[in-house]
Amino acid sequence: MQDDNSTSTKAGDRAADIRHTAPMTQISPTQANAWLEQYFAEWVRAPGLAITAIGPEACTMIMQMSPAILRHGGIVSGQALAMLADTAMVFACAGHAGDFMPVATSNLETRFLRPASGENIRCDATVVRAGRSVIFAEASMTDEPSGKLVARASATFIKT
Repeated sequence: MQDDNSTSTKAGDRAADIRHTAPMTQISPTQANAWLEQYFAEWVRAPGLAITAIGPEACTMIMQMSPAILRHGGIVSGQALAMLADTAMVFACAGHAGDFMPVATSNLETRFLRPASGENIRCDATVVRAGRSVIFAEASMTDEPSGKLVARASATFIKT
């Protein structure tokens, strides 16, 4: 036999599950870019990142080509691509939550498929699954204007 407290706790747990799986509000790219400026380190912002779209399950971010992110041969460094993917996936998590939500990257795997040397790198990040304390996300990075896929990444985030 359950007492009233255990019943209300279970109902509260179900409500918490809904909060963690359904977005609260739609975030605009303007709001997301303001959070990028407010919450992220200068070295993350330095390559000229811009969020162009954000929704309940995804985020699109652009990184401008600049000498700061190029390695020998004029191609984008792997570190810059990994940073782009990680940052875009963090914003996909925020889009899913409907608000900025601090998360810690538990793991990040980046697969480099071809050199990037266009004008911009477009990163499309999506939330694959979101639980109470862990979020799984994936990202694809495309060279613009060629449209060629240059890298893919996946990550696990811990809600903090």
